[in-house]
Amino acid sequence: MSGLLCPADEAGVVEAVRAAVADRAPLAVEGHGTKRASLRPVQAARGLSTRALAGITLYKPQEMVLSARAGTPIPEIEAALAERGQMLIGEPPDFSTLMGTTAPATLGGIVGANLTGPRRIFASGATRDHVLGVRAVTGHAEVVRSGGRVHKDVTGLDLRKLLAGSHGTLGILTEITLKVLPRAETQATLAIAVESLAQGVAALSAGLGSPFGVTGAALLPEGDAQHGLAGPTALLRLEDFFEFLPHRSSALRALLERFGTVTMLEAEASAALWRGVRDAVPLGAVGEEEAVWRLSVRPQAGPAVAAALRQAFGARLLLDWGGGLVWAAGPATGAAHEAVMRAAREARGTFMLFRAPDALRASVAVLPEEPAPLAAIAARVKAAMDPAGVLNPGRMRAGA
Repeated sequence: MSGLLCPADEAGVVEAVRAAVADRAPLAVEGHGTKRASLRPVQAARGLSTRALAGITLYKPQEMVLSARAGTPIPEIEAALAERGQMLIGEPPDFSTLMGTTAPATLGGIVGANLTGPRRIFASGATRDHVLGVRAVTGHAEVVRSGGRVHKDVTGLDLRKLLAGSHGTLGILTEITLKVLPRAETQATLAIAVESLAQGVAALSAGLGSPFGVTGAALLPEGDAQHGLAGPTALLRLEDFFEFLPHRSSALRALLERFGTVTMLEAEASAALWRGVRDAVPLGAVGEEEAVWRLSVRPQAGPAVAAALRQAFGARLLLDWGGGLVWAAGPATGAAHEAVMRAAREARGTFMLFRAPDALRASVAVLPEEPAPLAAIAARVKAAMDPAGVLNPGRMRAGA
């Protein structure tokens, strides 16, 4: 890359894309660059960062709606919401440690990658499900708008869902409007010492199937020494008003005691534990010659997938979303990657090479191969949104 462009406004983004098309010089699109080591390396003549497109442009606490430019750091948004007792629904993760960076994630990066934290299992869905509207610049160097700034705006083609999770390959997000929710007064976590990962997932399933409103369900295969948790530990989080939480936690504890000894972590201890789960901290320090994968499978298949990866390359593991999201860290080798793909395929799930050295990311499939009909649709969408192929070419798949 010959340089990094940082347009000061949306018009500057349009001009940058127009120049890229005219020069046939692809752009590597990013916010703070926190995900450069994810998916495939982008071969681009220039970089384009949205970091200068920052700031909250609309916040209506009474309507639970917030708009911000794409380069706005997530901590800035969370701080503004916290002042009014509100929060981002998707519990966006901070993977700066995992990725070996210090810069905070931006709103555009979180939405562009469709990243969602532990609260996804609590009837909240993925981050894209909370996006009310977006503004973006396509590969035509045109500004498009999808959705709006109200909860019931369903006008036109729902491009906001298409752009969320497209990793900057279809358009450059410039402004995003989100739904937000009230923040719970307090929280507590029930940590169950289990004998196996299968027993742990059974405990998580029992908690999620209960009427007590579990908002987080994760499994730590090695426990958490910092919080006094040894061996495989199932975690179930409750969030509520101070006056209601004791009853709910006591009732859930009685339900779960058959799975193992239950320890209670409250308030800030609970919050710190879940920040670690959210940010995949239990994987430990990831070396430069290591890789990190995310596998999405049926929760009941999670323990078998974890066991297969442990046997294949001694994977360090974390299971979230009731056992359905399997994080694995290990050597950045073709053999380890093959083991991940095989485990995902046998579990009828999906995988993503989330972090790895450039050599591995450039030589393997970082996402599962799409069935021919879906691949054809994806190619037509890409051609319609970015006909010159200047936006993050090859980011998700070679030649796309």
